[in-house]
Amino acid sequence: MSSPELISPRSARVSAARRLAKRNFRGKDRLFLAEGPQAVREAAGHRVGGAATLVELFATVEAAERYADIVGAARDAGARVQLASEEVIADISTTVTPQGLVGVCRFLDVPFEEILAARPKLVAVLAHVRDPGNAGTVLRCADAAGAEAVILTDASVDLYNPKAVRASVGSHFHLPVAVGVPVERAVEGLKDAGVRILAADGAGDRDLDEELDKGSMGGPTAWVFGNEAWGLPEETRALADAVVRVPIHGKAESLNLATAAAVCLYASARAQRASGGCRSVTQS
Repeated sequence: MSSPELISPRSARVSAARRLAKRNFRGKDRLFLAEGPQAVREAAGHRVGGAATLVELFATVEAAERYADIVGAARDAGARVQLASEEVIADISTTVTPQGLVGVCRFLDVPFEEILAARPKLVAVLAHVRDPGNAGTVLRCADAAGAEAVILTDASVDLYNPKAVRASVGSHFHLPVAVGVPVERAVEGLKDAGVRILAADGAGDRDLDEELDKGSMGGPTAWVFGNEAWGLPEETRALADAVVRVPIHGKAESLNLATAAAVCLYASARAQRASGGCRSVTQS
């Protein structure tokens, strides 16, 4: 069994990785942390502009043996692999129970114009979303529903917040994300690209079930999701082509943001893949 190369939390490399838990250092270095086998595996296979996304991997000896395939993929990607003590991993990690793998990754957001140029058919827009766990979970839902892009407005949480990265469970590396886009610009650009804008709001005047029954959801669509506590402000709702509520058939007061996003995105995905939708049933 190999011995750890890094045993002191005070080493320069450990300090450089540890500081990425803070947003200002992430922005300065344009690097973020990805923790756990799933996120690191996805990072090892991802590239940004031809360059590998994963630049460094810290692993305990036990994790390196258990996830030898991931460590191998990291080395193949050109990442520097550091065997570290459990104390060092705990010092870098932002979780209570680290899984023994922590990757340092390059920023991977793309320009908003790049998303528009791809003529997306399904997009999630996070407007005023402040909770990183919600942001990461919506990103995961968008990925699972087959969306082509996610947009975080300038009033939303940092895409690279460690909680957001963990909540996405690797989806950060699966679809393009634009950040810091003013909501007005996002809506205007998507409309110009032929995308219908639907604002998700519990007080919406349109019912999701009724929209599906009318067959009005088969075209390119962007869903705008707001802050879980106070929803979307009136000026943001006014930008949308329609404000849609998810019907509550039982006695629940409401749905949380991530659950509502999953319902809305999957409703669009199904409508788009139905006969007459903007995707054929054979498209992924």
